[in-house]
Amino acid sequence: MARKPKGRPISGLFLLDKPQGLSSNSALQRVKRLYGAAKAGHTGALDPLATGLLPICLGEATKFSQYLLDSDKRYLTTAKLGQRTDTCDAEGQVIEEKPVPQDLSSEQIEALLEEHFKGEIEQVPPVYSALKLNGQPLYKLARQGVEVEVKPRQVRIHEIRLLAVRDDEVDLEVFCSKGTYIRSIVEDLGLLLGCGAHVTVLRRLQTGPFDASQMMTLEQLQSLAEPRGDEAENSIHQRLDALLLPAWSPVAQLPALELTTEEADRIRVGQRFRAVNAGSLQGELRLFANGQDSFMGIGEIGVDGVLKAKRLVSTV
Repeated sequence: MARKPKGRPISGLFLLDKPQGLSSNSALQRVKRLYGAAKAGHTGALDPLATGLLPICLGEATKFSQYLLDSDKRYLTTAKLGQRTDTCDAEGQVIEEKPVPQDLSSEQIEALLEEHFKGEIEQVPPVYSALKLNGQPLYKLARQGVEVEVKPRQVRIHEIRLLAVRDDEVDLEVFCSKGTYIRSIVEDLGLLLGCGAHVTVLRRLQTGPFDASQMMTLEQLQSLAEPRGDEAENSIHQRLDALLLPAWSPVAQLPALELTTEEADRIRVGQRFRAVNAGSLQGELRLFANGQDSFMGIGEIGVDGVLKAKRLVSTV
């Protein structure tokens, strides 16, 4: 008999402004604990140094976290010139120091960004990263002194902008595909400039359709979770739950299809059929029964016009 999970069966998406110095998993566990949720997962880790948007899925929303993991991201970063570190950021040990060119100009940096960091590019992820080799995260191997060959991979930079140049610091805004390492961009830019560089500030501003204007800090969430007088626990839960976006938010970009009561019953038992409201819809879509408050999960309509379930939420 399966063990019943501890916690509330609450589902939805919380947009956290992750603080600096906290791992993504630690931030996730704090949100999960404040909500008393039975299940939670994040949608793309941020380094402890990094801050900003960390979407956290609760309950049934975790079934669709991969869609946000695969989405484009936007970052602000500050690169310190003149020093390289073993982690490519300020948390590592300095491994090389060189003087910053005195004649360095914004035009020179912008030319390098245009030539080397736009469109489809090939980058080598940092050795200190969560990528795995034979089941082991690379950062663990690096800390053990194990030398590994990290293979380059293709990523896409949709947009990269130079925001400011201050003596030995450069501010950049980067809009990129999944799997892009900002630390690698800064490392490579420093090498092209001939002086080296590493990340001192990294802040995520956007994940998929969600941006920084929608997020909330842990302190704000903690404050809302505090009882007010002799307030009942149920009232606290209602206040916190009102902050959550719907469980279908990670797949908000997919078209919605409302099923009839009969169709909803059929899709739950795995039947395939032509949905009466499908029209010319094809591909993945969100399934609803009796309106937007009854999200059923993800379905898919093939070229033959037949609907099948792909990932359904639990109704228990």
